Amino acid sequence: MVDGVTIRPARASDSAAIGRVYVDSWRTSYAGLLPDDYLSRLSYLEQESAWRLQLARPGLATFVAEERPGELVGFASGGPERTGRCNYFAELYTLYLLEDYQGRGIGRALVGEFAQRIMRVGLRSMMVWVLQGNPSRRFYAALGGEPLHSRPVRAGGSTLMEVSYGWRDVAVLCRDVARR
Repeated sequence: MVDGVTIRPARASDSAAIGRVYVDSWRTSYAGLLPDDYLSRLSYLEQESAWRLQLARPGLATFVAEERPGELVGFASGGPERTGRCNYFAELYTLYLLEDYQGRGIGRALVGEFAQRIMRVGLRSMMVWVLQGNPSRRFYAALGGEPLHSRPVRAGGSTLMEVSYGWRDVAVLCRDVARR
């Protein structure tokens, strides 16, 4: 438990709540980076459906931050590194927290749970991609992520830059989890 929030593996029944966190956090995190009309068109129902499919995928690890039963405030998911062109074996695909829950150690706990999961299956390194203009990217540097690469990405009808951070040994990310 972190600051009154429980971190646990996601269940199929979490898809609607994950969809809500996804949409709401995109609207706050990417305001000013993505067009307002794009962000306003994001749909809870579409995200619920997408997350129902994601949660059924083998090899995907998803953890949620739950304040009260059924009330999710954040989530993280990841699996194998997707490009196969780098020396990192796992990738954190998503990490989203509602704005009011940021800066409380919950994101760190979600990343730590994911790191523990990948270590249990023999993966010791991990990377993550984040929009260059997203102020939250400092979070990954504060966790000890080393800047790796940059690439253009299309989102919301715009071309933006993403940057990646990597950890050669994710054991450093598991220490906080062990202390809880």
